[in-house]
Amino acid sequence: MGKKRIAKSGGEESKASSGAVAFSKKRVDNGTLYVQSTYNNTKVVLADAKGNTLAWSSSGSIGFKGAKKGTPFAAAKIGETLGAKAQTIGMKEVDVVVKGVGSGRESAIRGFISKGIVINTIKDVTPVPHNGPRPKKPRRV
Repeated sequence: MGKKRIAKSGGEESKASSGAVAFSKKRVDNGTLYVQSTYNNTKVVLADAKGNTLAWSSSGSIGFKGAKKGTPFAAAKIGETLGAKAQTIGMKEVDVVVKGVGSGRESAIRGFISKGIVINTIKDVTPVPHNGPRPKKPRRV
């Protein structure tokens, strides 16, 4: 499959890099911060009001490996990274949507706040089973 090539106007071609943080050059005042935190990893996406992705990052893409990806420290680093990107875009306020049960839920938001962006609302959309799977049959001895 390989990496895709991007043709530039001068006839040169360069390889598209799969960087840790995707980044858009738009100027946006408000948007939504989606935090998905599992036991093994934390992913954070910054989107505009329509839901279009402006920037994203995860603890694995920053450089954490193995069990360290699910730590609150890694999540805080993700929040700080995206907070800096949000400042360059010109973002002033965000709504936060949190999903998952991992330990990086709160610390990713705290890292994002540390860059001086106002949070309007925090919404938890973690899926909760109504009854769960069917239990095992009783063991016959």
